[in-house]
Amino acid sequence: MDLTFTKEEEEFRRRLRTWLRETLPKLPAKPPPAHWPARRAYDCAWQRALYDAGYAGLHWPTDAGGQGATPTQHLIFLEETELAGAPYVGANFVGLLHAGPTIAVEGTDEQRARWLPPILRGEEVWCQGFSEPDAGSDLASLRTRAVRDGDAYIVTGSKIWTSHAEVADWCELLVRTDASAPRHRGISWLAMPMDAPGVTVRPLRTLAGSTEFAELFLDDVRIPLSYRVGAENDGWRVTMVTLSYERGTAFVGEVVACRRTLARLARAAKENGRWDDVVLRRRLGRLNAEFGALWRLTQWNVSAAERAAPGGGSAVPGVGGSVFKLRYSEARQELYDAAAEVIGPEALDAGHPWTADRLSALSYTIAAGTSQIQQNIIAERILGLPRGR
Repeated sequence: MDLTFTKEEEEFRRRLRTWLRETLPKLPAKPPPAHWPARRAYDCAWQRALYDAGYAGLHWPTDAGGQGATPTQHLIFLEETELAGAPYVGANFVGLLHAGPTIAVEGTDEQRARWLPPILRGEEVWCQGFSEPDAGSDLASLRTRAVRDGDAYIVTGSKIWTSHAEVADWCELLVRTDASAPRHRGISWLAMPMDAPGVTVRPLRTLAGSTEFAELFLDDVRIPLSYRVGAENDGWRVTMVTLSYERGTAFVGEVVACRRTLARLARAAKENGRWDDVVLRRRLGRLNAEFGALWRLTQWNVSAAERAAPGGGSAVPGVGGSVFKLRYSEARQELYDAAAEVIGPEALDAGHPWTADRLSALSYTIAAGTSQIQQNIIAERILGLPRGR
């Protein structure tokens, strides 16, 4: 693992910092959290600014419209934008972090030309239709069916926890195209237009009060065969590509954010007298070491990606992402448990920002594959242990 940066990488960091310093003060105020149409407009405007400045799809391959940057440059970008307080991808995250990279790797030339440029320019938003009421962690048990009818599939079923469905233009959708095949072999990956007849969106409110998720009901939705990414019944393999991105780099910026939160916690503890508690100081010190180690693990994963794709820009994240996701999910929960200890009774106030983050952190050991799923991946693909029966 190489933890040093080249002159070219340091120059990239310098240019990015200059651009952020000049651009961020000109941004409009961020809209209210629950106003998703306004948030979509805000997030898409930021994405367009990145596109115009040459930072959109930074790590995507050049033949997919990206910049072909190395994984290390992408890591620098994520670190610097978070440190500068720049907007996150927001409503664009499924398209930019999941669907887009998957289409770049698995899509046809026509699919790449149709879907990737609008994602990069912030013109179209995607959502993810994977989980179902009875198929979450056990994703292969999904029941949403797609039956061929001429040049299209007729899709019937439901999805849940569909991120940003109420403002999305497209959905990366998993369907069962062969009910008689073994469950991992009868799945296909489709791109579904959200304005298609038969699509119904019902927003869900989380424990933290946010509404970024929704239920999705599909009643004889007609989707052209040309909107299938990958071969029919090969969707499970394509999905593993999607999930590798979700578990590989999607949380990198959040590690930087957690380290900043930890520093604020230490300052708050010194101001309210909690710093005198030796046990609390030890806890915060251990968390500091935890997030420092997670950042080094991120660098290790990046180094592995660069070895896998020396030309840069097209590597699919490896199983090291599961190691990262497993420990990060738990460390984030521990961080906000420590925050509750620091702020005391105020932790019971749902309006306190750290309380909202604490409630949100509860989902991290479930979202993007539960901790148990990550443990299975690590056991089987890294440690070489036999599959459980």
